[in-house]
Amino acid sequence: MKKFTLLLLLVSLFNFGFSNQDSIQGTATTVQVETVKLTNNILHNIFAKEKEAAADISWLIDYSAMPQLQAEGYTITIKYNTDIGAKRNKKGFDNSDWTELNNIPLATTHYKLEGLTGGAKYVYKVGIEKGDDHIFSSKQKFKTEREWGLFRILVLIGALGLFIYGMKVMSEGLQQAAGSRLRKMLGAITSNRFKGVLTGFGITSIVQSSSVTTVMTVSFVNAGLLTLMQSAGVMMGANIGTTITAWLINWFGFKVSMASYAYIIIAIGAPLLFFGKSKFKAWASTIIGFALLFMGLGALKGAVPGLDADSAIVQFFTAYNNGGILSNLMFVGLGTIATVVIQSSSAAMALTMTLVAAGVIPFEVAAAMILGENIGTTITAELASLIGNVHAKRSARIHSIFNVIGVTWAILFLPFLLQGIQYLMNYTGGGDPFLDTKEAANTGLALFHTIFNLMNVLLLIGFVPLLVKLAERTVKSKGEEDEEFHLEFISTGIMATPDLSISEAKKEIEKFGKITQKMNGFISSLLVEKEGKQINKLLKKSKKYEEITDRIELEVADYLAKVSQGEMSSETAVRIRGMLSMIGDLERIGDIYYQISKTIESKNEKKIWFTPQFRELLVEMADKIDEAFIIMNENLSADYNSVTIESALEKEKEINTLRDKIRKKHLKEIGSVDYDTVTATIYSNIFHSFEKVGDHIINVTEGLVGNMD
Repeated sequence: MKKFTLLLLLVSLFNFGFSNQDSIQGTATTVQVETVKLTNNILHNIFAKEKEAAADISWLIDYSAMPQLQAEGYTITIKYNTDIGAKRNKKGFDNSDWTELNNIPLATTHYKLEGLTGGAKYVYKVGIEKGDDHIFSSKQKFKTEREWGLFRILVLIGALGLFIYGMKVMSEGLQQAAGSRLRKMLGAITSNRFKGVLTGFGITSIVQSSSVTTVMTVSFVNAGLLTLMQSAGVMMGANIGTTITAWLINWFGFKVSMASYAYIIIAIGAPLLFFGKSKFKAWASTIIGFALLFMGLGALKGAVPGLDADSAIVQFFTAYNNGGILSNLMFVGLGTIATVVIQSSSAAMALTMTLVAAGVIPFEVAAAMILGENIGTTITAELASLIGNVHAKRSARIHSIFNVIGVTWAILFLPFLLQGIQYLMNYTGGGDPFLDTKEAANTGLALFHTIFNLMNVLLLIGFVPLLVKLAERTVKSKGEEDEEFHLEFISTGIMATPDLSISEAKKEIEKFGKITQKMNGFISSLLVEKEGKQINKLLKKSKKYEEITDRIELEVADYLAKVSQGEMSSETAVRIRGMLSMIGDLERIGDIYYQISKTIESKNEKKIWFTPQFRELLVEMADKIDEAFIIMNENLSADYNSVTIESALEKEKEINTLRDKIRKKHLKEIGSVDYDTVTATIYSNIFHSFEKVGDHIINVTEGLVGNMD
């Protein structure tokens, strides 16, 4: 029994030994298999960066499995296909295999797929394999960017257009919201040029457009409300104010993606559109325009191609960027052309900063282009002055001369300016615009734009009289009487007493009457003129003079309102009341003549002609009106107390008699071959308008004698 028990014990130990050995061997085999076994957890963080007709595929491999996989000879494989091709292959419609890229070293973490179709959708898989042993990730997708061509150019132009439109809507909304305050701010400028700089800076900062300020300034000079000396200060201030735009673009366009919040901003502004008050609608335009501006900037950033260091465009800028004066002049010219074409220095600035952010142009090239944009922006004021008088043209020329001089000295000292910007940014912890991130470069550009314009104003503000003289020499007067659009006799202040003050207003009204009489001559010539070039010239003069009458009426009325605030005699009160009535009638005459000119323009465009007999009757009416003007202007230049109304009333009767004669002829001939209903309607509008002019002329004389009932 003991022997049998001992035998069983030996057998059990023997079996246990073999069993334990097998277990140990099995465990070792399992460990060896698990270290090379491919699982879905080995590959992770698979990502595709989309590029032009290409994609950069990146991935990560489990670090703990890497040594064993390398030792076993595993490599990376990438399989890709178009999205459409993959779907057709899956459904059995297409038997073509996926494109495979094999034997990519296992230590590689990214691979660039090139030669793809631009703007196409692709699917891809990243795998690890060795022979038949492999594992692939799930399908991933990417869409390649289109190659740089017509489509991308149109997208770029569209994005730029959205930016400009947003800027325009925002600027116009701010102008409407501010209302007359901006004009009062501008009109209140004294001869102190420093106040002019502050005013120009303030207005431009508010409306976010130097073009608005410069055009407004030119129009005020044109109207005689500002002198050339005063306008120079405003232009300088506008140059400083426009630098705020660069900071807004830098802060909200690149550091903070305002485009992401654009729809939220529009949601805030849109309800204001449905309010009845115009001011609410103006603020709605401002808010929506602000959102559109940054939507355009966001689209602009996406439209500008991200170029490699070896691309042709980057190589071009690198090759010619030698820091010399000729190199700088070339890039200044490029910035000037861009601004002239775009017609917006803010948009040109946004485009420049976007190119810097995309790595297309370096910081120093962008700085030179910004100098060019300062020259290009002067084209707006120059264009606005074309329809103005000689003073408006000189005001615009001052702006151009000021900017050109500034850019000239800045080009000469550009390396030192940029070194100063670099030192200032390094000192303040803003980074190096030459070496650090693109954000640092754009901050450097905004800083450069501000410092340049500040230095230019400080250097040249003492030479404003010389700038004015230079503008007067370069823009010669043609000697036309109508170059004086402003008030000649009313001074900036009010005389000691209202009785003395109205003598100045009397002289202005006398001049006002002569201006309206000249408009009668324009219309009389339009009735018989056949040459197209001369007709266009007369039409422009009619429009120009109508604007003059509006301005004179506004300024004289404002002056008389101030005069009436003081103590005055009852006779002076009646005289002021009569003057207000007269300037209202004279302004209305200007409106009527402009309406007649537009009627004649429409008649010519429609190829409608009056018979010689009908045309002669209208010329006769214009002559009668001219005779009434002569009487009116004689009365305006005389002592008001000696004026009688009899001759004016007699001429009014003659005008009415001629009107009745024309009306009978008109009614009799309606429907004839040469006088259809369309022609008759136009003709009736003209002779009735003439008759209304006669009514306003007699009203002026009645205002002279104090009969305004």
